[in-house]
Amino acid sequence: MSLVKSHRDTYRRVVLRRLRRDRGAVAGCIIVLSIVMCAIFAPHITPYDPLKHDYSKLLFPPSLAHPLGADQYGRDLLTRIVFGCRYAIIIGGFVVAVQLLIGVTLGLIAGYYGGIMESMIMRMTDVMLSIPSIVLAVSIAGLLGGGIQNVIIAVAAVGWRGYTRLVWSEVLSIKRATSVEAARAIGCGDLRIIVRHILPHTLGSVIAYSSFSIAIAILWAAALSFLGLGAQPPTPEWGAMLADGRDFMSDAWWIATFPGVAIMITVLGFNFFGDALRDALDPKMGKRV
Repeated sequence: MSLVKSHRDTYRRVVLRRLRRDRGAVAGCIIVLSIVMCAIFAPHITPYDPLKHDYSKLLFPPSLAHPLGADQYGRDLLTRIVFGCRYAIIIGGFVVAVQLLIGVTLGLIAGYYGGIMESMIMRMTDVMLSIPSIVLAVSIAGLLGGGIQNVIIAVAAVGWRGYTRLVWSEVLSIKRATSVEAARAIGCGDLRIIVRHILPHTLGSVIAYSSFSIAIAILWAAALSFLGLGAQPPTPEWGAMLADGRDFMSDAWWIATFPGVAIMITVLGFNFFGDALRDALDPKMGKRV
């Protein structure tokens, strides 16, 4: 038991060392942590109310008082972008949680049991993958109507398919391992084998994929809100803010530009970190250590 624990501790140290040496990981981590901190401490970062109108500052350009300017209702744009971090983190977190629950569960069942169960699950996944993501997300969001909750459902319904195929392929190579065969030989039940001997070996790939999934979820949620199928005004959500500013591009470019920059930086941050995490968790990258 101590040998297993020592091996795990060594592996963790190797992963952390790889992440520290990767500039992309460091940059991504700084961006992600900054977004999370803004989400937590949003009321303490700026003195303005993200929803309060100030008609004396309509379309106010960037200045010392309003570093990113004000929108068509006189609301401070920096404040709304900072509060928008909350919606980005909430949407990304809940979407990935739902995708993990559905996709990982189906992938484990399909990979472990095989046979008719595998055929049913993977054919259903293939059918869902054949539907363009944009069509599926817009259709679900349109049926459910606007709102953050419905955005989460619509985006989660698109993303679980990737988790299912990822975990299924991992389980196919893991379930023939000596440790799994030994657990089966001493009488361990299917649930115990899946949870204790198979699932842990898929976590590296799943965690790395989740980092990308959060970025995709934030991007998709913003796209749906921009189309009017997600967060509704006056919610300070970046996609909805982009939609608000599209009619003022010639006179007040900052209304649409800065929310777009916020989306871009956030997505890049999660992608940088996810890419580095994937490499760090990959045993084949051992030569870099």
